[in-house]
Amino acid sequence: MDEAPDTDLPELFVRTAKRIRRAQMADLAPLGLTPGQSRALRTLSRAAEPLRMSDLADRLGIVPRSATTVVDALESAALVTRAADPTNRRATLVSLTGTGRSTLARIDAARRKAAENLFATLPPARRETLREILAELDANASERSGS
Repeated sequence: MDEAPDTDLPELFVRTAKRIRRAQMADLAPLGLTPGQSRALRTLSRAAEPLRMSDLADRLGIVPRSATTVVDALESAALVTRAADPTNRRATLVSLTGTGRSTLARIDAARRKAAENLFATLPPARRETLREILAELDANASERSGS
């Protein structure tokens, strides 16, 4: 390695994440979902109640029109449903269907499989160390951002 460890760390991390994502997407190709659609399903599953379209767009970091396009595709695939918001007749609520929940379970399983295959080359103790480091980084980032 020519680069110092602190210099190449971001690049190594990004390449590893991309490998996991590519393997996951290959497993999910038969479902016909885009990464954005998968993110939307995951975001909806984490919500305590159905989300307004505008809230979904905010959580995904996209413009409302793009959220409409994502939800249109997910609704066509019977993965989500839309309903009028009873507290605001101009707003639409989006929620997962049973099919959406089972599809999300397949997405999560594909992600775990891709990560397990990649990390299987590491001895168990090193995998645990990596898990601890990533958990610590995640906790520190959550504390700093307040989320």
